[in-house]
Amino acid sequence: MKRLHISAALVAALSLAAAPAAYAQTAGGVVAAGVGIANSQAVVFASNAYKAAVTQLQTTYKAQFDQLKTRKAALKAQLGPLVDKFKADRAAAKPDTNALQTEYTQIQQIQQSGQQELEQIIEPVNLARQYAVEQITEKLDAATQAAMTKRKITLVLDSQSVVKADQAYNLNQDILDQLNLIVPSVSVTPPAGWLPREARERQAQEQAAAAAEAAESGAAAPATTKKQPQGR
Repeated sequence: MKRLHISAALVAALSLAAAPAAYAQTAGGVVAAGVGIANSQAVVFASNAYKAAVTQLQTTYKAQFDQLKTRKAALKAQLGPLVDKFKADRAAAKPDTNALQTEYTQIQQIQQSGQQELEQIIEPVNLARQYAVEQITEKLDAATQAAMTKRKITLVLDSQSVVKADQAYNLNQDILDQLNLIVPSVSVTPPAGWLPREARERQAQEQAAAAAEAAESGAAAPATTKKQPQGR
């Protein structure tokens, strides 16, 4: 969903230029009608579908979570004595800098290798979470439009780009209510070969660039014809 970012000064100018009928009175003061603010990401994460997906992830990917926990404990047990020795050697009256460098390098290598291993273990979970979020996000525009229609809102601003606003402008709950109706639940099992939107778009751009380069190379290459043998 495309979001329109407008500065607070512009909002003030629009308010001053509006007709008197476009104002509403609240306990906080005068509020311009037809304007709302929202935090799309917060709405998605507060949705019933996302909360259910998080719970479902714990069950569907229990094996990965258990493996992650076990491997973290193993890494901690492996690194603990090495770190303790490094600290003790460093605190010696005359520390051996070469030995300390060797110890530090060993610790760093184990940490980096372990981190890569942990990321590989949890990758299916992260992919499933992104799949769930994308399914919810796809319905966010429809939910926002429904909330705008219900509240008679014609302009929605990103709340993160607004310095301060009366609570009367907040459209989060209205969008959330509509989102919960439109998408009560989502799947946490991505189809085979599924990639997040950003990865798909990047892949498409790379393929388009490769195709354009291949086409350009083909057009630039001189046409070659096989010379036919001539008879005597």
